[in-house]
Amino acid sequence: MINDEIRVKEVRLVGPEGEQIGIKPTREAMQMAIDLNLDLVNVAPQAKPPVCRIMDYGKFRYEQQKKEKEARKNQKIVELKEMRFHANTEEHDYQTKLRNVVKFLNNGDKVKCSVRFRGREIAHANIGQRVLERVRDEVADICTVERQPKLEGRSMIMILAPKNN
Repeated sequence: MINDEIRVKEVRLVGPEGEQIGIKPTREAMQMAIDLNLDLVNVAPQAKPPVCRIMDYGKFRYEQQKKEKEARKNQKIVELKEMRFHANTEEHDYQTKLRNVVKFLNNGDKVKCSVRFRGREIAHANIGQRVLERVRDEVADICTVERQPKLEGRSMIMILAPKNN
């Protein structure tokens, strides 16, 4: 709440430089803010009496928005990339897919490794389990297993997350 929105009898007043002025009637505090060409802002409405500060509210809001924008700019959005293997993936294809998994993990993204079973391959789910365990063992130094290999329908899925540095 700012200026005329403050509807209490008296407030604990803080000056524009952060100095304690003391408990003042709201009208007197409002007049002090007007004399300084600033706003009276309620910073702690739950306190007894409420704490109000004399400040330039427009400048305060602008600086808050600038800080929030800076914080959003610095955050990393983690994506979930998927790499599909098959129970009978050849060695060269496996190495290429493994290189991509390592690249995704180094970029800070999570990787969902899945093995698709076609037709009667589902009867040999242990082969797909071995493929995922091999991937896990080869990238163990740069990632953690967020979800162990688990069979879901015709796919076996494992999720890897990059280690925090």
